[in-house]
Amino acid sequence: MSHVYRVLDHPIMRFRIYKRKVVILTVVVVICGLAFWSSGRQKKNDSGSFPKEAEGARRGGSSVVTGSSSVNDHVQVPATPAVSRAPAPPPAIQANDTRQERAKVKEKIPKPEVDNTTLVYRGIVFQLNFDQTIRNEEKFKAARRKDDLVVVVQVHNRPDYLKLLVDSLRKARGVESILLIFSHDYWSPEINKVVASVDFCQVLQIFFPFSVQLYPQEFPGHDPNDCPRDIPKNDALKLGCINAEYPDSFGHYREAKFSQTKHHWWWKLHFVWDRVRVLEQHRGLVLLIEEDHYMAPDFIHLLKLMSALKREQFADCDVLSLGSYSHVGYSSKANKVEVKAWKSTEHNMGMALSRETYQKLIGCTDTFCTYDDYNWDWSLQHLTVACLPSYWKVMVSEAPRVFHAGDCGMHHKKVACMPNSQKTKIENVLQSSGNQLFPKNLLIAKRLPANGAGGVAPHVKNGGWGDIRDHELCKSYVRIQ
Repeated sequence: MSHVYRVLDHPIMRFRIYKRKVVILTVVVVICGLAFWSSGRQKKNDSGSFPKEAEGARRGGSSVVTGSSSVNDHVQVPATPAVSRAPAPPPAIQANDTRQERAKVKEKIPKPEVDNTTLVYRGIVFQLNFDQTIRNEEKFKAARRKDDLVVVVQVHNRPDYLKLLVDSLRKARGVESILLIFSHDYWSPEINKVVASVDFCQVLQIFFPFSVQLYPQEFPGHDPNDCPRDIPKNDALKLGCINAEYPDSFGHYREAKFSQTKHHWWWKLHFVWDRVRVLEQHRGLVLLIEEDHYMAPDFIHLLKLMSALKREQFADCDVLSLGSYSHVGYSSKANKVEVKAWKSTEHNMGMALSRETYQKLIGCTDTFCTYDDYNWDWSLQHLTVACLPSYWKVMVSEAPRVFHAGDCGMHHKKVACMPNSQKTKIENVLQSSGNQLFPKNLLIAKRLPANGAGGVAPHVKNGGWGDIRDHELCKSYVRIQ
């Protein structure tokens, strides 16, 4: 035993032990700080508030991008049971329960626990959003000029569809000149692998820092103390669940998985225009697409023609749209555009915005963030008549250059999704119309009447966005640095 003490008393060993103590103490301080911070935030949540403007986060995979590393570099983070454990719903309470009984039930409801893996991924996402490393930057530096097109893809968790989108972008003429931004709300090694396969243009990945995945058992995810979706308000008030005062227009309480898409869309819009450093002086277009879209090979060419036509004849046109859902034929339509009032049901695919349009939108933050509809496009429709200086005018291609390949998703509940069959249908259309692509100029098939056609108000609110925490979090994005 004395030999052991002599070894431990050696100067080198004392120094090593000292270093280990410092490291352990540092880790303890960080963990305690996070626990204190999380506790303070939970107290705010209990009063119907929202998370502080915290560091970003992401959980769910082992493949991590850091600095200039490839997405295939791996940092192994062991999964813990808390990550995949579904939050327990609060026990139901009958209307005649006493206050004491309600207090006992509340004590039984488990408090949200933040496991180490979730905290690690929050830190990774924060770092990635801060670093903003652009892949292939040097390779395509000469091909990309100032104010060239930026394409932003909103990505959730459908890697098979994302592969189709990437394949379609690879075939687009002039794609080497774009900056391609993938905006994620789900961390996945499989998705990162698809993004890593992009070798035809500059690429940037950004991550929505308040995703359900990163907050699995607390707002903006589903807190165990949240009200069940269909509980009547009176019963919710007796239960004492967090958001009892804030059902939507139809008397339902929030569902995190549906709230997330609108949050992500608004955050992404702001982050790209105002927080991506390389775009600080960008005066060109930003094209907004989604992971289940499929692009025609001449979409960049067409956008250039539409931009020129807008400058020459339609300076007050707010949005350029690459197509609607109603037309798929190219015969005699490939070089025609229409100018009309913007409608969310027709023109929400392939929307290209200028900085001026974005600035008008961001000025309507409060209206967008408090409108009781969990759909971002229907919320935009409301803005066009309730807040924007004038209703949106859109220039849209009669023959689409963007296609919706997703037959599964938030609003599509098919048992079997078949992305390849959708790809075949779209490619058949493009191949049969190949000689009509890349028109030399554009013809205006229809335009707004001289006195204007007027904006279009949403015919109904869809609800799902009555919770004041969603309102406040949504409004906070413009303040997050």
